[in-house]
Amino acid sequence: MKTQRRGSERRELLKREKISVTVITHNEEANIRDCLESVVWADEIIVVDSGSTDKTVDIAREFTDRVYHNPWVGMKEQKQFAVEKASHPWIFSIDADERATHDIKECIIRELQNPAYDGYRFPRKNFFLGSWLQHGGWYPDHVLRFFRKDRGHFGGINPHDKVIIQSGKIATMKTPIIHHTYRSISHYLTKQQMYASISARELYLSGKRVAPYVIPLKTFGKFIETYFVKMGFLDGFHGFLVAMGATYAIFWKYVQIWELSVKSR
Repeated sequence: MKTQRRGSERRELLKREKISVTVITHNEEANIRDCLESVVWADEIIVVDSGSTDKTVDIAREFTDRVYHNPWVGMKEQKQFAVEKASHPWIFSIDADERATHDIKECIIRELQNPAYDGYRFPRKNFFLGSWLQHGGWYPDHVLRFFRKDRGHFGGINPHDKVIIQSGKIATMKTPIIHHTYRSISHYLTKQQMYASISARELYLSGKRVAPYVIPLKTFGKFIETYFVKMGFLDGFHGFLVAMGATYAIFWKYVQIWELSVKSR
């Protein structure tokens, strides 16, 4: 029976359209092996590294010879660079701290046999300090990651990239991507501050300005939204930590936009 099953799987792989998996990295040695092991079924794996000083690149080369170096410009630019290096008509973009389960593999292979859509969204199961967060806006957290190369590209405002599908149909799947977010509270807060700084600069350059009175409104409003409206309190103390981190990020983002405005006068 096992031999028959493997033969059936091989026939399915041969009949379908081909897919490239794209991953961007920077000092991800703690994550990259598990990530790439979860997508070894793909026809091609593209890894774009922005100058890792750990073993990320060495580990990546155990899985693929398509490892590229590209200096960091921004999240969406780096991911689009990876897409442009891909040689197959379908892209599955995955982050280094994410995992594609066996169900994701089967879902993608099934769709590739007779694709009816140009892009596919997946929910994400986000784990924070080992706990799956189901509230506070952290689930289902749909992300569009599987798409036709000739119909989709990365856009959005850094650091919050998104795939934009041009003139095509999009499906929302039920099978979740596994996302291991932050290793510690300090890691979480450091990342929140970094993302807030990037977002503030991008918004300022696009013309965004903030009056001082807006900052406390946005700050307290974010906590109320995350912890109460989106019921983050149902995730216990982890939900409280996430709400505080989100509140800190909003404060830091808007106060930096205000500061940039003051300095430019």
